[in-house]
Amino acid sequence: MAEEQPGADPLLPPDARLDRLEERVAEAQRREEARAGKGPPADTSEQTGQRVLSYLLGGLLGGALLGWLFDGWFGTGHVGLVVGVVLGTIGGFWSIIRLSMRK
Repeated sequence: MAEEQPGADPLLPPDARLDRLEERVAEAQRREEARAGKGPPADTSEQTGQRVLSYLLGGLLGGALLGWLFDGWFGTGHVGLVVGVVLGTIGGFWSIIRLSMRK
């Protein structure tokens, strides 16, 4: 009767069949996690690195955007853009330094 069931290997002893079943279930779970986009949770270092990157890029791009808008409103050439980029970069680094002091 066991030979007629799908996936059963009658040549293996019962313990080996159970081991093989566990391997197949684990493999199916890994494939399902990969398909569903679920993976291992991000560790603390990865989260901190992403936060640092967002502070740096956010400060730089935010300062550039505000400087560009300032230039457009007041017609100051590119002075506002340069000042905005510098201040945004300083603000990004300041946020990174504060983050590193907390941990």
